Amino acid sequence: MTGTEPETETGRVLVVDDDETVRDVVRRYLEAGGFRVEVAGNGTECLQLFEQSRPDLVVLDVMMPGINGLEVCRRMRQSSQIPVVLLTALGEEEDRIAGLRLGADDYVTKPFSPRELALRVASVLRRARMPRPEPSAGELADGGLRLHLGARKATLDGVELPLTTREFDLLAFFLDHPGTAFSRADLLEKVWGWKFGDQSTVTVHVRRLREKIEADPAKPVRVATVWGVGYRYDPVRS
Repeated sequence: MTGTEPETETGRVLVVDDDETVRDVVRRYLEAGGFRVEVAGNGTECLQLFEQSRPDLVVLDVMMPGINGLEVCRRMRQSSQIPVVLLTALGEEEDRIAGLRLGADDYVTKPFSPRELALRVASVLRRARMPRPEPSAGELADGGLRLHLGARKATLDGVELPLTTREFDLLAFFLDHPGTAFSRADLLEKVWGWKFGDQSTVTVHVRRLREKIEADPAKPVRVATVWGVGYRYDPVRS
């Protein structure tokens, strides 16, 4: 045992990176956790393997020659909703936002800890395998904002919102805990299920959520920033 194994059931993971060293290190850490791993060195090879084997999750580098990771993610999303974890360069926030917009489930910034990446993969797979709430779970609502939990559908003033899985989970958590301030670490643990990790993923998801539910994302009314703490959901209903 290496101490790198994620605490979850195993699955099939496709690791895509043009750096052979990165591919090898990530493969060894994931295999140590019981995952079956395939590797690809570019976007074209990734898409071929994806169609052939349909892995349970894809770890996908953004910056690759030829077909880059964002385009690969877009093409995969046309036919599948399998989880995607992006590998992005430190400081490339626009790549992370673009990836989340395309439907990526999470991202890890380079340089990264292989052990943390393995735990992230396990966490994303675990949440993807969780049974969805039955329709009887009802809905959460705040004014014109409604979350239908069973259908995992969100609407604002009757118009459906294109929320990613994480955005839906984050909004559901906020609606279920109105008026309470949570730190980014709190949200990372309660929504993502991680006790450690890059807290900027929370910041990016909050930013994306505001773009979809706020009339003016620059002056949010629902998802408020609590300076020195984190974020709080303020209901708009009277």
